[in-house]
Amino acid sequence: MFNIPSRLLLLATTAVYTMSVIVSAFNPSSNSNFVVYWGQSSAGTQGRLADYCRDSTVDVVALAFLYQFPNTKLDFSSACKSTFSGSDLLHCPDMAADIKYCQSQGKIVILSMGGAAGAYGFGSDSDAQSYADTMWVTFFGGSSSQRPFDDAVLDGVDLDIEGGATSGYAAFVSRLRSHFTSGGGKQYYVTAAPQCPFPDAMLSSTLNSAWIDMVFVQFYNNYCGLDAYPQGFNYDTWDQWAKSQAVNKDVKVYIGAPGSTSAAGRGYVDATTLNSIVNDIRGKYSSFGGVMTWDASQALGGGGSSIGGTWGGSVSSNLKSGGSGVNSGNIIQPNDSTAVESSSHSSTGASVSISASSISSASTSEFPSVATTAPPLRRRRY
Repeated sequence: MFNIPSRLLLLATTAVYTMSVIVSAFNPSSNSNFVVYWGQSSAGTQGRLADYCRDSTVDVVALAFLYQFPNTKLDFSSACKSTFSGSDLLHCPDMAADIKYCQSQGKIVILSMGGAAGAYGFGSDSDAQSYADTMWVTFFGGSSSQRPFDDAVLDGVDLDIEGGATSGYAAFVSRLRSHFTSGGGKQYYVTAAPQCPFPDAMLSSTLNSAWIDMVFVQFYNNYCGLDAYPQGFNYDTWDQWAKSQAVNKDVKVYIGAPGSTSAAGRGYVDATTLNSIVNDIRGKYSSFGGVMTWDASQALGGGGSSIGGTWGGSVSSNLKSGGSGVNSGNIIQPNDSTAVESSSHSSTGASVSISASSISSASTSEFPSVATTAPPLRRRRY
């Protein structure tokens, strides 16, 4: 045996660790993506953003919400409260660090515009185009003296338009995409979250005239939801739209599902049932992109090491395994006190475990778990 210099051993160990913890990058063409909305703590408590990016469960995080525009106002429950001096614009350096961490793990992080409450909308196409310019410098590749996430660059926007005027959004998307194409090669995305009744009352004209990459259809709180499967469930209608009316004929259509019984007025189905529906739909429709859920706190509890035993963990596992994942068993409901308590301790006292499929909470101790117990200020329409 011979002695390996300690510095070389450290470098080798670091290299092996780095290779083992990096997960695969988000693939927009995949039919196994799992999308979560994060920020509103709708279950009453939520983990820090980074806590939902520690393994391969989540592929896309939609930050909820940019609830007022064109006079920009953000709300992420109690995850961020500080503002820039002399302004009511949030300044969220902790979230900025978490965004970068999530992106380093192959996730994309997008900003959801709208929601159930707030004052938003455009008076004209000109107003919409002007606000697209503002968005570019505030959240994406442009520069501004006041950027809520500092030098962190988001991966796109989500249109969760549930009120206000319907005009201007196609012009907004077009202008924003013109900035995206000049963004130095970075891939950006535009998504939308219509209700399942077709055509959607707020987004129909935008969906038919703007290039959209992914559509997160809310199959709940309506007659066409998951609880109406199979006869009343209208995924086939959205698949037909994707192939015949959408500008982007490769647009992916996601099944939007509530993450627990308390996440929606109706439409919740357990993981076993949803996985069966997913397997059926994925086998029939090439437009299928995965599952979206409202929200992270409901579907995945506090994040971290507890994710695997949650409703969302089971759904994501089934997606990733092509339909052979866990469909049943001891699934913890995230609004159960056991799930919350378990997840709240996931970032402390853990030993480092290096593996390709997960990152232990101790290995990323710079992102401690933060329980946000304040009631949500903004919630999506149920």
